[in-house]
Amino acid sequence: MLLVIKMGGSILKEGASSDLISDLKAVLAENQVVLVHGGGAEVTEIASKLGKPQQFIMSPEGFRSRYTDKETVEIYTMVMAGKINKQIVLALESQGISAVGLSGLDAGILRADRKERLIAVDEKGRKRVMDGGYTGKIKTVNTDLLNLLLSKGYVPIVTPIALSEGFEALNVDGDRTAANIAAALKADKLILLTDVEGLILKGERIPKLSALEVKEVLGSIGGGMSTKVHAGCEALSGGVGEILITAGTGKNPISAALKHETGTVITQ
Repeated sequence: MLLVIKMGGSILKEGASSDLISDLKAVLAENQVVLVHGGGAEVTEIASKLGKPQQFIMSPEGFRSRYTDKETVEIYTMVMAGKINKQIVLALESQGISAVGLSGLDAGILRADRKERLIAVDEKGRKRVMDGGYTGKIKTVNTDLLNLLLSKGYVPIVTPIALSEGFEALNVDGDRTAANIAAALKADKLILLTDVEGLILKGERIPKLSALEVKEVLGSIGGGMSTKVHAGCEALSGGVGEILITAGTGKNPISAALKHETGTVITQ
């Protein structure tokens, strides 16, 4: 099977011998994998140390995102593609996994439209229009390089930075990056690793939902999980077979999710 897995930057805190990386190695024995990583918390931390406090905005749909101006996109690129991506490569290589670190800029893997404006909602529900900055919405995925690497047995590790029409680096959402890549590759499964055990409603994990049922409960889902659920539904619409949302911690988190022992499964 072909799997696209989105992991947070916090995986690095677990170390190269973590259950996740060990489990990934076992999964790779029978499957091909493309990894997409996050790392927003570390971007915020380093930006603050560089004297650039980060600004976050809330969209009318309830999505929280980083406001990305010119200086911020430079810091974002430096930390995500330079530091975090290569740390993940090192962690995988140390366990005998052949990995190649990439950003969406490389070979134009991710091309995006730069957003001209953003609508932000404050705590009182008031809306204001802002310049779009260096934030993008993914338009196309070039799968040529990814397929080449997969055919040679490598694990591509993709940083969610996209190329604009004006050849600028754009900040794009990590979950939606994974969804777009999964759809473009016609992946069998998209696995979104998070810090909770799956989709939680009324205090209980929901083991399985259809895309239709998801639409009925979206209003009850928090902002962070809502982004993952929306991304998952987009991947399903793009031809991905199954979406798995599960915790990236614990014993064999990927294998357990593939067996539907943990997490939430979303299907058409």
